[in-house]
Amino acid sequence: MELTADQVLHIAKLARIALTPEEVERFRNQLSSILEHFAVLSEVPTEDVEPTAYPLPLENVMRTDEVAPSLPREDVLANAPEQEDGMFRVRAVLE
Repeated sequence: MELTADQVLHIAKLARIALTPEEVERFRNQLSSILEHFAVLSEVPTEDVEPTAYPLPLENVMRTDEVAPSLPREDVLANAPEQEDGMFRVRAVLE
């Protein structure tokens, strides 16, 4: 599929980029070449292929949630730059 200069300029406008006349011609050739590669895909026989959203079976890859003892508060707060009443002390975000 051969693109026109007007089509390239339209694409550039959608992408909000300014192109020089030389760039328009260069991109016209490059984009046309890319579209020709995609045109080859339309020739692949897919009549007997069932439509799928995802070709592989999906399964949950998360581990099971198990209760475990947490770290002691003193160990957690040991490297805190500031702490107050057994909690992290942070700078106020809202004033």
